[in-house]
Amino acid sequence: MAKYLLVFYGGGMPETPAAQARVLKQWEKWYGKLGSAVVDAGNPFSGAVNKVKPDGTVAKGPVGQRASGYSIVEARSLDAATKMAKGCPILKSDGQIAVYETFSIM
Repeated sequence: MAKYLLVFYGGGMPETPAAQARVLKQWEKWYGKLGSAVVDAGNPFSGAVNKVKPDGTVAKGPVGQRASGYSIVEARSLDAATKMAKGCPILKSDGQIAVYETFSIM
């Protein structure tokens, strides 16, 4: 089985502690449903981001749209990993997910 990087874009946490607790429960439930397929549950990104250009200069900001977090899952195919991503709670807060297949070079 291959590993897939789920890159989250957008989404966000509600303002109230009660609503935040509900969202965190949704994430826990989703990760629980995925079970051992979760290689790395990941983390949200803080928003601090730099890009390194081909000439070695550094600039503030992302390359393209700013990602908001990631997870890594293991699946039999890109389609299977994409199906897993469809249950992610970030989609309920207008977020999106890019699913990247990785491959081992060693």
